[in-house]
Amino acid sequence: MEYFNFHTHQFTNQPNVLELVNQYPKDFDSSIPYYSIGIHPWYIDESRINEDLKIIEEKLQTENCLAIGECGLDKRIEVSLDLQISVFEKQLALAEKFKKPVVIHCVAAFQEVIEIKKRLKISVPMIIHGFSKNIQVASQLITAGFYISFGKYLLKNPDLKTVFQSIPNNLFFLETDTMEETIQQVYKIASEYKDLDNKELKEIISSNYRSVFMV
Repeated sequence: MEYFNFHTHQFTNQPNVLELVNQYPKDFDSSIPYYSIGIHPWYIDESRINEDLKIIEEKLQTENCLAIGECGLDKRIEVSLDLQISVFEKQLALAEKFKKPVVIHCVAAFQEVIEIKKRLKISVPMIIHGFSKNIQVASQLITAGFYISFGKYLLKNPDLKTVFQSIPNNLFFLETDTMEETIQQVYKIASEYKDLDNKELKEIISSNYRSVFMV
């Protein structure tokens, strides 16, 4: 692995990139080599929750499934927060059962996610994907034991530079999510912001990968 793309919805099959491709239970694609699988808060369907959780539990027991998610909380959608929390907590229970890290989607609900981690005493790594907030929120997450992944907003929002620089090197990942830019482009700006050469950054991400995915 030369590059690690922590979270993407597009499998590009580059030989030098390990891609953690996001999958949904009802649209599972067995041809994807490495993936995470979860119920995204946007796509909670009350009629399929139990069925989706069974599929997730089955996939979590395979080597190719590296993580659960993306899952989490989003206060800007119509789905009730109580239902979102219930579905999120059920997925966290599976993460604990199978010792898999969690890819977290969080919109305007960071305090709730922090509280849930603490209340449920979650021991597996929890990674906030697509971070775009300020240094105060980042600091709260780091203090609470989260990892943080950066992608689109690192490329598009210069204000995120100081936030990214404040994250300890052992607690971040890089991703492309749904954007067209490549993971190599994200690595390039990340290495500039952290004042590292590309080789040093690759070593840091590889080390974080080994820590979180226990390989």
